[in-house]
Amino acid sequence: METYTAMRHFADSWVLLAMALFFVGVIAFTLRPGGKKSADEAANIPLKED
Repeated sequence: METYTAMRHFADSWVLLAMALFFVGVIAFTLRPGGKKSADEAANIPLKED
């Protein structure tokens, strides 16, 4: 039972912090200044004819 409590405490604190930092990083990566061009290119991939 001690292992469960330790893992629960770890998940409640550090894993939550890691997920929050990952989320902020994804948002920052998406909204970076040079991201519009690459996002537009990726959005047009299905429309390109080979």
